[in-house]
Amino acid sequence: MPMEVSYEGGDRFTLTVRGHDVVMDQPRDVGGEDDGATPTELFIGTIAACVGFYAERFLRRHDLSPEGLRIEVDFDMADERPARVRTIDIRVVAPSLPEERRAAFERVIDHCTLHNTLRDPPQVHIDVVEPARA
Repeated sequence: MPMEVSYEGGDRFTLTVRGHDVVMDQPRDVGGEDDGATPTELFIGTIAACVGFYAERFLRRHDLSPEGLRIEVDFDMADERPARVRTIDIRVVAPSLPEERRAAFERVIDHCTLHNTLRDPPQVHIDVVEPARA
């Protein structure tokens, strides 16, 4: 799926995908203008949203209400190099989930697409190209 990330000045970038724009920036205390979440925050947020999607689909498939469904997430960075996320803690609040469905629910949300991708990471290829080739 093609996407594009364009430099917008300062530390700001815009991701364009399927006609949607997502602004990324850095906080003011590290030199940005804080016009959007950082790429790392978006990365963590998309994992939480992916878990939420699987949770919502499970609830609907079992005729349970997704109302009040909330995904809380926190993360911390590794102290050593290379720079990377060390831990991600996700808490799923699903008010309509009955206890007898909990184990199945946990199995489903534990296998969201992004979580599976982290378990078996893709190869990432980076090429620097001339503007005419882009």
